[in-house]
Amino acid sequence: MRKLGTLAAALALTFTTGLAAPANASTGTPCDIQDGACLKLSTNQAWLIYRGNLSYGPVPVTHGRPGYETPVGTFSVLRKVKNDWSVPYNAPMPNSVYFTQSGIAFHEGSLTELSHGCVHLSPEAALTFFDNLFVGEQVQVVP
Repeated sequence: MRKLGTLAAALALTFTTGLAAPANASTGTPCDIQDGACLKLSTNQAWLIYRGNLSYGPVPVTHGRPGYETPVGTFSVLRKVKNDWSVPYNAPMPNSVYFTQSGIAFHEGSLTELSHGCVHLSPEAALTFFDNLFVGEQVQVVP
């Protein structure tokens, strides 16, 4: 993260499909991107990564409910909207950072209710992601 000092990254193990896989040594996350956000769906956690180092997180998230799953893969930040509104779901989307063409974004939202595909963050985390993710940076979503 640009405004906070880089945190020392710890080594960790990530468990997927019953097999142990080492985390990225420089970030301590299950992602291998250099600049952007990492999201692990199975643990409901997200991180920010800057210049190959962990800069923020993990923070708790909620994501897509059955039938509206948050897609897995590596995406680019497409746009940011400070105070957006979801027309289909008639709901506010403060501090939105969009990373799919279909409208999936990180934004402030409930940490207890599943979304329609977006990634909900606490108010503090949503602001931090908004302030520190930039158009063109990567978002890696892992199962």
